[in-house]
Amino acid sequence: MNKHLPKIFLTFLSLVTFCCDAFSQTIYRKIENYKTYYGWAHNYPQDWMILRRFDNEDRNYLLMVNPQTLETKINESNFYQIKPMSIEQAREFFKNTPYVKALNKAEKQSVSIQDAGIESGIPKQTGISLTADLCPSHRPLDKRIFTDIFTEFKKVERPVPVALSITGIWMRQHPQDLVWLKQMQANREIYITWINHSFNHRVSLKAPLKENFLLEPGTDISYEVLETEKAMLRNGLLPSVFFRFPGLVSDQQLVYQVTNFGLIPVGTDAWLAKGQQPRNGSIVLIHGNGNEPVGVNDFIKLLQSKTRSIASKQWLLYDLRESVDEEFSEAP
Repeated sequence: MNKHLPKIFLTFLSLVTFCCDAFSQTIYRKIENYKTYYGWAHNYPQDWMILRRFDNEDRNYLLMVNPQTLETKINESNFYQIKPMSIEQAREFFKNTPYVKALNKAEKQSVSIQDAGIESGIPKQTGISLTADLCPSHRPLDKRIFTDIFTEFKKVERPVPVALSITGIWMRQHPQDLVWLKQMQANREIYITWINHSFNHRVSLKAPLKENFLLEPGTDISYEVLETEKAMLRNGLLPSVFFRFPGLVSDQQLVYQVTNFGLIPVGTDAWLAKGQQPRNGSIVLIHGNGNEPVGVNDFIKLLQSKTRSIASKQWLLYDLRESVDEEFSEAP
């Protein structure tokens, strides 16, 4: 028997699993023992950093990140050589990768109470990375965002990349809207990077920022992070390595708590509803939950103004992971 066959088979299996993860992620309905678990996983020829471990229907699974590309995947643990590590050891092991460099930069930008984390990709990109937040809302999904970007880009860029910051409460309140988004992805009209936006997204109209959102006294950050990931998995969504703070509000301690989960905080340098104008490489923020029609209208106007540039591939939407990856691949 060819001694290389097992490696070839496992590599093929990994590719098949990645393709399935990318567009039709498995639904895990019986998640048990979901926990942080860090380390190195190897399946020829790729090294992965392990972030989570869980059981589902008597099988053990790993949630991992490719530290070179920031792509995540889920697979059964017995397909890999595994070396458990602490989060500190894992970051040291992968210290020269774009993923760990992005974590480090997010921590360096953690002092500000608003908009900590990665705010933009690389300026040489002729276009933007679009992020749309799905905070809890009684209003339906603003579908114009997705139908309009597909209409504008379908001839030059398909699927169209978009990053959605999703909360556990929104998933619970809007199952049909979530099905609609998943169908657009299954049809390869859009490609979604799912950003953890906390489970509850609590907000007070009266409390100061230092005691608001996730800074509200008594907040269980572990619940807010891990329960959102579990809700994603139960709904057939693949968690990414990104996290967006509700209200873009955090403090230095909270940023470090989030990076200790292996997640990269993502801010914005162009919140359209606040009048911030995007530049090349901008991470643009709009709200897709129906609560911010001004920002959505501004984005649609932006698309319309770029029609010719889009047609000639001079202005594109960039995958958030690739945008961050390219920036830190070039960093020393």
